[in-house]
Amino acid sequence: MSKVFVGGLAWAVDDDGLREHFEQCGPVREARVIRERETGRSRGFGFVTFERAEDASRAKEQLNGSVHEGRTIRVESAQDQRR
Repeated sequence: MSKVFVGGLAWAVDDDGLREHFEQCGPVREARVIRERETGRSRGFGFVTFERAEDASRAKEQLNGSVHEGRTIRVESAQDQRR
């Protein structure tokens, strides 16, 4: 599995919309928009996990700088924050 960070998301994007946009690069295991705990409002970024590393690489190449829901998104490798 390989995970990418997606920044610059429009506030209206939900998990399903994020998944749909990234499935053009390969099978998506999980797509999650990060939300504020108190309000449930999107924080403008999320993560997409692909089954295969080559699909994550394709997403970084093809979708970084693309426009989704009227906003230019940033796609890069996710950093593992677990310790």
